[in-house]
Amino acid sequence: MRVDAHQHFWHYDPAQHVWMTEEMGSLKRDFLPQDLAPLMRSVGFDATVAVQARQNLEETDWLLDLSEQHGFIAGVVGWVDLCSPEVERQLERYASRPTFTGVRHVVHDEPDDDFMAREDFQRGLGALESFGLTYDLLLFPRHLPLAARLVEKFPDQPFVLDHVAKPDIAAGKLSPWREDLKALSDAGGVYCKLSGMVTEARWRGWTPDDFKRTLDIVVDTFGTERLMVGSDWPVCTLSGDYAPVMRIVMEYVDQLGSGAAQAILGGNCARFYGIDPTKK
Repeated sequence: MRVDAHQHFWHYDPAQHVWMTEEMGSLKRDFLPQDLAPLMRSVGFDATVAVQARQNLEETDWLLDLSEQHGFIAGVVGWVDLCSPEVERQLERYASRPTFTGVRHVVHDEPDDDFMAREDFQRGLGALESFGLTYDLLLFPRHLPLAARLVEKFPDQPFVLDHVAKPDIAAGKLSPWREDLKALSDAGGVYCKLSGMVTEARWRGWTPDDFKRTLDIVVDTFGTERLMVGSDWPVCTLSGDYAPVMRIVMEYVDQLGSGAAQAILGGNCARFYGIDPTKK
């Protein structure tokens, strides 16, 4: 089973999708499962993990409802208020939903770069393990040192890094990102999504070769057993269409052997998020 480990759905609402700038105007419309399904089929992908794009419980409810209506949505990374004293109650609300696999907070948009060091955030994060839930790290490169310390503090919590932490691929500025990425990997068994790279490259002006150095570094850092491909659709469409974006990783992993390719294109994601391929 091939799994797209990271994409989004939304009914566009300017009051809630405030992160969409004017240069992101093409995203200011609805993107729904019926739009994604044929794109996935065109490159041989069977299932997907839908990730939150709004920070409210209604988003989590909506994504879980979509996953029950569309069988190819194998997992949902939703949002709960990790800083709330009610976080356990919120998690209990979703614990019985079989596709609720993990939680994400949009840390890189927080004005406080030390947000992950907050006591209330860490208390909420500590509640995830008892529910068997993963946590997606959405960061900029400057957040990586703090993320490494966080991972060390929660050694039994499954973490995955989104979008390889968004290095400046367009400018070729890969340090200190490279060194800080290694420190994060060494801090624990963190997984990493090969996603979100095209929006850090020259929009609509990249070639697959532009990502080789980045991919070489990430594979060397995490190994092939902790990597998973993700489209970041529809955000990726700012810089590239679904199929060419996915083929960046698909063609790169061909050189790694069939076992590694199968792992990165689906097996690792299924294992990390607890997706049962027999149910898809």
